[in-house]
Amino acid sequence: MVGESTRAVTHDVDARWLMAYAAGLGDLNPRYMDTEAATVHAHPVFPVCLEWPVILSSRELPGYESTTPEEGARGVHAAHDLHLYRPIQAGETLTTRAAIISLKSIRPGAAQMTRLDTTDANGELVCRTYQLGISRGVAVTGEPVETEAAPELPARTASDGGSLASYAVGVPAGAAHIYTECARIWNPIHTDRAVALAAGLPDIILHGTATMALAVSRLVDGYLDGRPERVRRLGGRFAAMVLMPSTLSLEVVGVDDGVIHYDVRTEDGQVAFQNAYLCFE
Repeated sequence: MVGESTRAVTHDVDARWLMAYAAGLGDLNPRYMDTEAATVHAHPVFPVCLEWPVILSSRELPGYESTTPEEGARGVHAAHDLHLYRPIQAGETLTTRAAIISLKSIRPGAAQMTRLDTTDANGELVCRTYQLGISRGVAVTGEPVETEAAPELPARTASDGGSLASYAVGVPAGAAHIYTECARIWNPIHTDRAVALAAGLPDIILHGTATMALAVSRLVDGYLDGRPERVRRLGGRFAAMVLMPSTLSLEVVGVDDGVIHYDVRTEDGQVAFQNAYLCFE
């Protein structure tokens, strides 16, 4: 699969979708909602909506047929690194495709890095994501293969006294269902309790990208004067499940040279989103 690319998927991004995504997060920033005052901007995490169909189509690439359905069910979204070259606005036609750039064996299983590129109608790159997926307990035959190295992540800095700031982030019951419909990202472990239990989960869980987006919303308001267009890069590692309803704790551990470093913890103290960062200008 390494070196292969998916088919391209094109979306017409309208204000309705952008507003629904923000509202699904409970984020009513006027830049996402006010159709009269100015062009509606996308939430910085909105590109995950455009990427979901090509993530699914990567299962059609040559080589994936050797994966059994049981092995496929063990795949998890482990880490995310999204680069934003300019804001996305309502009225655009955007095209996304994915390429598998590396595959190797690590202790938990098979680690696959996927690069996702989204371009505008002129072919200009709008955003690029490096997404790490891990298939737990799945073996890799042969040596590691890499066609392209993922970029280095921002160096982590932390204050001597622990968190610089802490914010409570509420996750209401039904949040995963709302996010599913507003983002148009459907995976039954987030909405179908029977499927979640069959997969070995304690209940339905919140999407990792929703946890990330909730944190980014709070950081945009708290550190960027509510201006999402200042965000240039964001990401982190998904580590623990988020159940609903619950209250998350967003802990800012460092702000240095245009980078906010933070973690998101669950009610019982587990790190749900770790080594997280938001780069801004």
